[in-house]
Order: sequence, then C-alpha cells, then structure tokens
Amino acid sequence: MVKLIGAKKVKTAVFISGKGSNLNNLIKFSKKKKYPITIDFVVSNKKNAKGLNFAKKNKIDFKICSFEKNSENKILKILYKKKIKLICLAGFMKILTKKFINKFNGKIINIHPSLLPKYKGLNTHKRAIDNNEKYSGCTVHYVNAKLDSGKIILQKKLKIKKNDTPTSLENRIHKLEHLIYPAAIKRIISL
Repeated sequence: MVKLIGAKKVKTAVFISGKGSNLNNLIKFSKKKKYPITIDFVVSNKKNAKGLNFAKKNKIDFKICSFEKNSENKILKILYKKKIKLICLAGFMKILTKKFINKFNGKIINIHPSLLPKYKGLNTHKRAIDNNEKYSGCTVHYVNAKLDSGKIILQKKLKIKKNDTPTSLENRIHKLEHLIYPAAIKRIISL
C-alpha cells in the first residue's frame, strides 16, 4: 500500500450511509492544525442519511449517489476534479466495484466493527456474542476487491461483557472507532 506523503494536508472524501458519527469525528480532527487531512467532499448512497447534516453544518460539498449502473463514474469525475487523494469509508453500506477501487488503489480505507479477519460483513456484534467470543473490537483496513479483506492498518479490541447485547457492544465499539480511525489516518499519512 502507498503511504501518502506531502507538504499540504491530504484532500479527503468520506463515504457514508447513516448517522455519520465517524464523519463528524473525522471533521473535528481535520480542523486540528497538525492533523494531516482536510474533508473536502462527502458522498452518501442514501439521500436521508443523517450524516449529511454534518457536511451541511461544516459547509462541505456533498453528493448523493445510488452507486447503481454507471453512477459511480459521476462520483469518480468529481473526486478527480476536487483532487481527492484519500477516500474514507465510514459506515458506507455499499460495495464498491473493482473498477472503482482500482482507480484509487491503496487510497481507500474503511473502518469495520470487528477484529478482522473475523466477522466480515454485517451483524458483527450479534455474531461475536452468539459465538461466545471473549473479545471484539474494530479494524481500519485498506479496501480491496474482496469484502473486508484488505491489509489491516490498525485494530483495537475490547472485552465482551457477560451482559452485552449486540446494541451495547455496538455502542462501546463505536467509541473505539472514534479513537482508532483518526490514528490510522495519521499512521498512513506523513506530512
């Protein structure tokens, strides 16, 4: 994977589908003087994604795209026009095509709510609890053509409590996500 190196902050796009708490967290970090990225563009595959409010509030340009048929070509054109160098998937519930991934090879990262390679895909918290796992956590990884299979950048684990439900575990892991996503970005970018 390619380390992003440069004198200026790296222009970044964040792709979302839902509440946007990781987007909001990354926006806060991006405003810090020594943080290596700016959030220049937000993409959502859902027009009613609550996370779009963070883009509006922070005056960040955004686009809604279904990612059906050739609509991703429109997004690619905008990404190139805006000189985006890094894409962060943050609760983005669409699988990008191999063609799209290849256009940004090594420059798309994702946060996933499990300790990969365990529990790829959906319902990670329920699956971890149902399998009596002692630990769960979250992983930031590079995106490749296989679902949740790219090279791991950073992981953080926590102990699953006996009384954890999928919802309580999700809430606890979400707090971890807000810690490791910014740290993982700093790890792959050298200013």
